Amino acid sequence: MRMNELRPAPGSRPSRRRVGRGHGSGRGTTAGRGTKGQKARTGGTVRPRFEGGQLPLSLRLPFKRGFHNRFRVEYQEVNLRALADFPSEARVDTKAMFAARLIKDADRPVKVLGVGELKTPLIVVADQFSASAKAKIEAAGGKAIQRGAESSEQAAAPEEA
Repeated sequence: MRMNELRPAPGSRPSRRRVGRGHGSGRGTTAGRGTKGQKARTGGTVRPRFEGGQLPLSLRLPFKRGFHNRFRVEYQEVNLRALADFPSEARVDTKAMFAARLIKDADRPVKVLGVGELKTPLIVVADQFSASAKAKIEAAGGKAIQRGAESSEQAAAPEEA
């Protein structure tokens, strides 16, 4: 006996049922597909969400349309003209902005935008800065510190001293 002579035991592998091959086949005529319609045809599939031409549920519900990115970060925006009221050399972080009522929530991220002028040097700590805001803060003699980079700068400061 050789490898090419091996066969499964008789009856252990029944032959595939050939459907739709006439009345006497046991699965003739409709071959388990019901009668007529799109799903009875070859290649006929109904796309997901299709409701027979009726407006789909996802479009009928208000305020739930389209794609909503759950990872999107919503920044609270603060313009430079709002920071001009702080005293010179002051450290302006989210707590100071919240106390001055420039932002509504101290826990949400803040982005500083470059609308307005800054005449006094300030140390501004925020999550994001626009390029113009950063340039104007540094031109006034202040510092623009990004909140994530703040801890790494403080860790590096003792090594330099």
